[in-house]
Amino acid sequence: MDDDAAGRPVLDALVAMSRALGDPARDYVILGEGNTSARVGDDRMWVKASGASLCGISAEGFVRVRRDKVLEMFEAGDLGDAEIERGLRAAMDDSTSPRRPSVETLFHAYLLGLEGINFVGHTHPTAVNAILCSRLGREAIAGRIYPDEIVVCGVAPLFVDYVDPGVLLARAIRNETERYIAQQGHPPRSVLMQNHGLIALGSTPAQVEAITATWVKTARIIGGTMAFGGPRFLSDGNVERICSRPDEHYRHRGITGAEQ
Repeated sequence: MDDDAAGRPVLDALVAMSRALGDPARDYVILGEGNTSARVGDDRMWVKASGASLCGISAEGFVRVRRDKVLEMFEAGDLGDAEIERGLRAAMDDSTSPRRPSVETLFHAYLLGLEGINFVGHTHPTAVNAILCSRLGREAIAGRIYPDEIVVCGVAPLFVDYVDPGVLLARAIRNETERYIAQQGHPPRSVLMQNHGLIALGSTPAQVEAITATWVKTARIIGGTMAFGGPRFLSDGNVERICSRPDEHYRHRGITGAEQ
């Protein structure tokens, strides 16, 4: 089987996931916002092309790139916009394509190298950004507030202060993710970027969609609690109990098709 045939099921799954995230009724993205990706084998990935809209996107809205070539830019020192664009184009399997990868391909390339991560969805949900663009954003998401948030999104998100998109943001996400893994023993399921948006990481498209939907619900609940004194976070013991319950692990598999 050639590379194109082997990667086609992954691309088809990515297209379906991207259309779901881009559904206007969900208010996750508008216009050309957001981007998605999927790993193909160990060294390649599909990623949304710059300027393409997730709403109704087709296979032609994605480009395939070599992850190793993208990751080389992490260690390339200070890179200007033109150098990043040349590096991303050089990483494309088809350098003649009129499409080019999103500048955020850099953090996708890193995240898809994490254990168990096959799909990544980056969106800008209005409800989530209402918190991430606020003065109290970090404090508002500092604790967990209901069981399904923990079941779907894990013990805690990764929070990243605002950084200019491109190499600087990708490096910040890498550095903070490595710190998170050292503390938690596993990768985060979500990344919350100050004044920017949400990244959901999953082994399946369903997991990415579930994490995104759950964060939108969580953000709405947090916003609602502000009228009544702010969120009442669950205790560390409550969180640990929910994380360790066998029935919750079973429900998580049913919801997302993924292991805890």
